[in-house]
Amino acid sequence: MGPAKIDSRAIIAPIATGAVVPFSFAPVETLRMSGISRKVRNTSRRECSDALRWGLRRSGLAAIERGDMSNAPQLVARDLHRSFQIGARKIEVLRGISAEIHAGESVFLCGASGAGKTTLLYTFAGLETPEAGTVEFEGHRFYTGSEAEQTRLRNARIGFVFQGYFLLPELTALENVLLPTMIGGKLKPEAAESALERVGLKDRMQHLPPELSGGEQQRVAIARAIINEPTIIFADEPTGNLDSKTGEGIVELLLGLVKEKGTTLVVVTHDARLAQRGDRRMEIEDGLLK
Repeated sequence: MGPAKIDSRAIIAPIATGAVVPFSFAPVETLRMSGISRKVRNTSRRECSDALRWGLRRSGLAAIERGDMSNAPQLVARDLHRSFQIGARKIEVLRGISAEIHAGESVFLCGASGAGKTTLLYTFAGLETPEAGTVEFEGHRFYTGSEAEQTRLRNARIGFVFQGYFLLPELTALENVLLPTMIGGKLKPEAAESALERVGLKDRMQHLPPELSGGEQQRVAIARAIINEPTIIFADEPTGNLDSKTGEGIVELLLGLVKEKGTTLVVVTHDARLAQRGDRRMEIEDGLLK
């Protein structure tokens, strides 16, 4: 049993852009606020940067400095509990899970359908508040403090790859990849172009998502995840919507990218064969890690 389905409006606003805006805003409205709507694409980079800095000052986001966490686990989860109510029935999904993940590891999270893999991943990533337990990431405790600070932390240090891609259809591949850079107060077109080249989409930058194949859309999502050079990437069933050959290519790409930068990778998958590609495998069963 996973969390409720999340659409692109809920994901893009708090995570990719880091903007503190209500989830109900439509994508175009959100982007208009952020200054990169297709309608204002010709706005100068300086004007966009100034507007974004003004927005950041209003939101009061705290600066997050990179620290040396080499002597401690990068992520520590302790005694996580989470349940969902379905009618009169209460489903216990996480029943006291504890785990540690170290920097540079590639960890694959496996389990049967409905076992709670996605719920656990989202809880690790600061997206799904547990009913009990704690999650610490690089010395920062999730689910405490202001939502603005946690949003900034996710944007600066964490990359996300989702099964459903969550690309904004109004924007080109390049513009979708640029979204996370807005949190820093300036756009990084060169970095976005470089990220797309790294995932093999040099010639598809100006294409809209509907003009791309499923594998290409997932590659855009991966480029978006790496543009801010995160220290950890969470991937939720990144091959779930793809055929086996394309899926293998996506996993190969992810593993290559994280190895290149020493980035930590945590992947949810139902494919035991793919899970063997990682450094470590975690399996969830009956709400606990085996």
